Amino acid sequence: MATLDDAAQMALELPEVAEGEHHGHRTWSVAGKGFAWERPFSKADLKRFGDVTPPDGPILAVRVEDLGEKEAVLAAQPKAFFTIPHFDEYSAVLVQLKRVSKKALRDALIDGWLACAPPNLVEQHFKRR
Repeated sequence: MATLDDAAQMALELPEVAEGEHHGHRTWSVAGKGFAWERPFSKADLKRFGDVTPPDGPILAVRVEDLGEKEAVLAAQPKAFFTIPHFDEYSAVLVQLKRVSKKALRDALIDGWLACAPPNLVEQHFKRR
């Protein structure tokens, strides 16, 4: 189980990440591009769930490289990662923090950072390792 504070700490450990706020919710970006953000459900989202109980607890949205990676992430960890109609055709997944391991969350945040960071920053990051 992970928390929003865990996600913040993990995101801020990545190079040149800034934490901000958008519509009253925490966001993390690199080079001005958001790669992770707190994503509570809107009224419209909740309505689309119909009779199905929506995932509870804090929800984090995280960018992925492309729709192929999105499908792979969703298939690999369906209990922690999911999507909703609002995210159709958008390269991001939703993470139910109370169901995700800290390792899987860290991996997702790194992948989101890689999807949004400028190539020269990515290259510098991997040279340091």
